[in-house]
Amino acid sequence: MPAARDSRPGWLGGLRSALLPSLDALQAEIDDRLSKIPTRLNQYGFDRFGMCPETMRTQLISSVLAYRHYFRVESFGIENIPTGGVLLIANHAGQLPFDGAMLGTCVLMEADPPRVVRAMGEYWIPQLPFVSVAAERGGNQVGTPENCTALLEAGECVMVFPEGVRGMNKLYRDRYQLQRFGLGFMRLALACDVPIVPVGIVGSEEQQPGIANLKSVANLFGMPALPITLGFPWLGPLGLLPLPVRYRIHFGEPLRFEGEADDEDAVIQEKVDRVRGEIEALLRRGRELRKGIFT
Repeated sequence: MPAARDSRPGWLGGLRSALLPSLDALQAEIDDRLSKIPTRLNQYGFDRFGMCPETMRTQLISSVLAYRHYFRVESFGIENIPTGGVLLIANHAGQLPFDGAMLGTCVLMEADPPRVVRAMGEYWIPQLPFVSVAAERGGNQVGTPENCTALLEAGECVMVFPEGVRGMNKLYRDRYQLQRFGLGFMRLALACDVPIVPVGIVGSEEQQPGIANLKSVANLFGMPALPITLGFPWLGPLGLLPLPVRYRIHFGEPLRFEGEADDEDAVIQEKVDRVRGEIEALLRRGRELRKGIFT
């Protein structure tokens, strides 16, 4: 009996001693990357938009583990991200925004210098308790033109999904079919005179296959969508977990556009269509290069 009692602590102790050095090394790597971001912080460790690297360092452990060991993300062309203010314009899919998390993790952990990607979130996010504070501390903002302009003028790297919920909550049969792009991001790029880097995210479109979207029910709760997937709601909270697809993130070359931010919609649409075409080409190339959804 004494031997049996000793064996379990020994097993747990061995597991702990095996895991902690790896987690400590990962935390040290994250701390090193955060120490190199160009964002200016005040004496309290916050930037002017409420982002706090000290808070981010704990949030990032799970993101980096998912990035490296669950989605096993590969990046291509990340050197195309310039310094200074820039818009990352990407396709959106997957029911839940794991694509945004993986894109942000990619730029922080692999870009040189590392950048904190500022996501432009949906208007209903600030209504969620705790989530709104965590999002702001992590560098995210509600997607208003004013917020985006302030970030770009401050030299930040801003991530925008022009498809919005139209893309994120599309059905599986519509995967890799880009939905309508809004025009706002192009007007912001022209107003702030910043480049656009098109991004094609391959993998997110298969992570949570959607079979229906109960929009009428979602409206009752003030939500933009209520997707039904192969796993949700049948498996309860477990149904929210994405499939372990392999992500491949392709960064295109920076695009600069000339013109006025208040040009007519038709003029802006031509520029938006060029960005959309670049993303479609990145997605097409990325799908051709991969051997399978999970490999």
